[in-house]
Amino acid sequence: MVLTASNMLALGTRAPAFFLADTSDRMVALDDIPATKGLLVVFMCNHCPYVQHVLAELIALGREYVAKGIGMVGINANDDQAYPNDSHDQMKTLFRRKGLSFPYLHDASQEVARRYQAACTPDIFLFDGDKRLVYRGQLDDARPGNQVAVSGRDLRRALDALLKGEPIAGEQKPAMGCNIKWRPGNEPDYFSLA
Repeated sequence: MVLTASNMLALGTRAPAFFLADTSDRMVALDDIPATKGLLVVFMCNHCPYVQHVLAELIALGREYVAKGIGMVGINANDDQAYPNDSHDQMKTLFRRKGLSFPYLHDASQEVARRYQAACTPDIFLFDGDKRLVYRGQLDDARPGNQVAVSGRDLRRALDALLKGEPIAGEQKPAMGCNIKWRPGNEPDYFSLA
């Protein structure tokens, strides 16, 4: 596991399109996600301890904010040949076992992760109703072993501000987690190591 920080994609960036298989093998496009007031995209995977640490909060966020007009989707871009726990079949198992409250998509080509400049799991991107990036960064200060309770504080503040039409703080802390497991030769040149 290599601790990696998110790249902090430029605010205002339009959400890159995707067309990926979900856990029921249905193809889902960006515009298929109901997102009248905003869209939350989380790059995640099954095996990462950072994702496992916050997964219950991500599920709770999905349940709470989808009802308020925020679309949400999880995307797994890890190399499932080298990391079989992140295979599409294992994603299906996680989706059922944990009761994910949002679609969980498989980015087998890793092209969507590259377009979002995703670097770690979890890597979080919040877009407004026009699909322009308004927040990217951490869920909160909790990390495995640091004794800080998972609260979703940073992301919840951004979500609440977006829903109220208020400005979202420009100073945003990068997400931290395991590096995305790129296939050999597919590593992007943008990712940064912490």
